[in-house]
Amino acid sequence: MIEITTLPEKEIVKGFVARFIHTDTLTLGYWDVEEGAVLPMHAHFHEQITTVIEGRFELTVGDETRIYENGLVAVIPPNVVHGGKALTPCKLFDIFSPVREDYKF
Repeated sequence: MIEITTLPEKEIVKGFVARFIHTDTLTLGYWDVEEGAVLPMHAHFHEQITTVIEGRFELTVGDETRIYENGLVAVIPPNVVHGGKALTPCKLFDIFSPVREDYKF
């Protein structure tokens, strides 16, 4: 059993604080995001699945921008440019495959 609140946290991008769980094949990310925080457009070779647990998050994947709220899921294929902005304080949950080695600390 893993208690999420006991995991070390790190600010990855200004206003984006995360806690991570790594398995042999996946990274799970639990994010607390400040209102107004911006995730710059970027891409990586990982497949990513993102869902908003709390709040409203504007996410651009490729050339499509949508507002995500609880219950909506974005599937971001590898190497597709994406980024976003927290319209309110947010809690986000990400799944990455393969493991995000750069998020191990």
